[in-house]
Amino acid sequence: MRKARILWGSPLPPTRSGVADYAAELLPVLAEHAKITLLQPPDYTVCEPDLDEFPRLAWDAPNPAGFVPLLHLGNNPYHLWIARRLRRLGGIVVLHDTVLHHLLVEEAAADDAWGRFAEELSVAHGSQGRALAEARRWGYQGRTDPFLLPARRVYLQHAQGVIVHSAAAAEQVRQACPGLSVRTTPLAVAALTAGRRTQWRARLGADEGTLLLAHLGFLTPAKGLPMILSALWALRELKVSCRLVVVGEGSESDAVLDQARRAGLADRIVLYGYARHAELGGILGAADLGLVPRFPTAGETSAAALRFLAVGTPVAVTGLAQFLELAPAAAFRLAPGHAGVADLVRAVLQLAGSARARQQARRAAREAWRSGGHEPTHAADALLKAVAELGANVV
Repeated sequence: MRKARILWGSPLPPTRSGVADYAAELLPVLAEHAKITLLQPPDYTVCEPDLDEFPRLAWDAPNPAGFVPLLHLGNNPYHLWIARRLRRLGGIVVLHDTVLHHLLVEEAAADDAWGRFAEELSVAHGSQGRALAEARRWGYQGRTDPFLLPARRVYLQHAQGVIVHSAAAAEQVRQACPGLSVRTTPLAVAALTAGRRTQWRARLGADEGTLLLAHLGFLTPAKGLPMILSALWALRELKVSCRLVVVGEGSESDAVLDQARRAGLADRIVLYGYARHAELGGILGAADLGLVPRFPTAGETSAAALRFLAVGTPVAVTGLAQFLELAPAAAFRLAPGHAGVADLVRAVLQLAGSARARQQARRAAREAWRSGGHEPTHAADALLKAVAELGANVV
């Protein structure tokens, strides 16, 4: 059987991006069953050793005959060049975020194209889009504006098909772009090597009687850290021995440390910073509960949550949209925003009070990752099937 031919466009390592990590894990597996050419991001010279063998084209090169362009779109500046290519040449979009308003703003700022921004937001969202664009022109903007007006139609109108990673995302795409072909595939997330759990727990300051909580991801206001600190304060008052390790970079790290100090929690928190895979597996495997209380959400299937599940660590997630597709035995539901404090406290108390509950939750976590098809070999098979079904639109 002839191999599928894919022109792959995404951020690539060493870019510190979840989509770049996804590409590094999935591409070598995908290449066993497909002929792949990489689009090289602009001003990019270094690549992961495992990706050196792939042929490359300049990011703005024409689509080669017979190849299906597979463009991975997210809502941060690493995807600007992909948005520009999609506008010009089309392709199948692998949509990692269903809220693309942030990307539209980044593109308008980079191109000084605020007139286009206003026009496209108006087309996507009517009078509300026009009003928001006018307000932004005068310097008024709200933190939740991008989530209320996601602007996904602006980009997806240029796509010949869309691949998403959750049923919730598929429904959002269908509502924004009726008639556009959509397929749902699992997000590929490999199980990292967990290392020696007792050694990693000791390294992070968690003894046998301490429940270790871990937060993973780029630190932004939407990641729920103030809520987590409030829950940690309540657990201290309840005499529950807990420790929190925060893994990731971002603008919020100083604010988190300052808030922890003011609450008298600095001795219970480790700000680990960026962790490479060799370290990350050890940290996630050492934790008793992963924390992914994202709100508002950009519609992403959380690679952070799946990282925890893959090493057998249950998670606490915001109980809405795509997060509800995770098995409840492995993913504790939290109310959105600060209302989730009580839910998080209850989840920690449940685990802290019973070794059996912790064991059951760990088994459920591993099963949720396995049955969800997130192991890269299974995810690659599903992606190839989706590409075959959609590819006739572009080849």
